[in-house]
Formats: sequence, C-alpha cells, structure tokens
Amino acid sequence: MPAHPARSAPVALLHTSPAHIPVFDALRDADHPGLALRHLVDEELLARARREGPDAVAGEVRAMLAGAVAEGAGVVLCTCSTIGAVVERTDVGVTVLRVDRPMAAAAVAAGPRVVVLATVASTLEPTVALIEEEARRAGRPVEVRTALVERAWALFEAGDTDGCAKLVAEAADAVTDADAIVLAQASMTSAGRFTTTSVPVLSSPRPGLAAAARAAHAAAPAG
Repeated sequence: MPAHPARSAPVALLHTSPAHIPVFDALRDADHPGLALRHLVDEELLARARREGPDAVAGEVRAMLAGAVAEGAGVVLCTCSTIGAVVERTDVGVTVLRVDRPMAAAAVAAGPRVVVLATVASTLEPTVALIEEEARRAGRPVEVRTALVERAWALFEAGDTDGCAKLVAEAADAVTDADAIVLAQASMTSAGRFTTTSVPVLSSPRPGLAAAARAAHAAAPAG
C-alpha cells in the first residue's frame, strides 16, 4: 500500500450523496493514510441540477466551498459528475478538482472508442464533454457513445447498492466494441466487482482521490 506523506493540507469532498463518505474514507485508509478528509454533503444540489441544469447550483456551490476553505480546507474535490464542471471553475483560492477528470484522461489513453454508462441522465453530457476535452488536450481522437442504465438509480436511492451495481455490470458486459468503459458516477464504482467483460471498466474514486492527495501534499505549509 502506498503511504501518504505525513504533511498535507486537508481535503474537502463535496458529495451529493452520503453513500460516498465510507467509499472515500476506505480509499483514504488504504492508499493515503493520514490524509485529512472533510465531507460536505448536499443531496439537493444534484436534485436541483437535474431539474434546472448544473449552472443553477453555482451560487450554492460557491458558498459551500468558501465555507470549507474558511474552515481550513486546502483542496476541494467534487465527487458528483453532474456538477463537476461547475465546481471545477469555482475560484475560492485553493485547488478545486473534479473526481472524474483522471478517469477521463485514462479513458482517452486507452483508445478512441469510449462508452460512457450512467444511472442519471444529467451526468451523460458533462462526462462526454470532459472526455472530449481530455482528448483535445492529449491530441488523441475519441468517439464517445453513451448509455443510461435504466432502473439502477432508483435501486441506489432505495439503498440497494448491490442491485444497482449488478444492473450497471450487466450493461458493461453487453459492451464489446470499445477500448474503455467509463462509469460516469462515483456511485457506480462497485459494479466493477460484478463485471466479466474484457474491456477495461474505469471508475473515478481511486484516481480522483489520488489527484486530490497529490494536490493536498503540494498545498501543505512548509516547515
């Protein structure tokens, strides 16, 4: 297990579901022991973004991030893909990251044929835009296809995370003509336990937290 450097700035994680808290705490314990995480949860951000569009929550996002920075956060990581772009462009004086950017870069590196799976329709457009942005940055061609996994989000909201994961895994296993399969939401990560496809299935929490940990180390005060 990689050890995290002793000195690092606290990381504030902006979630739109409390279900993400144990996922990221476990990743921290496994990969970055000693990294201080502060969890901010607002489920209404996603609900409103789905109704009115991600830009509708920009004011609330700014207020939450400013509060986290005032309380000592040196890095912010947004774990919600639907509002990731809104969070990423919010200037609060510290590094602000979206959890799915490293995953998008990995998908582009895997090859030009990328399939994005989501359980919430509002996540599809931001994820496709992010992958295309990473492709332009890397100077690589990319063709992105999308699929919405029907009924999976309802199971997740009802607390049946395994049921949700199995539906996502079935959708992933049905994909045969791709270089990478992207699980657009952090909540879909556990589907990787059930997939049997030979196509790489990429999820965001581990690489996203690793990027935040690197930024937190860089932001740590000297001495």
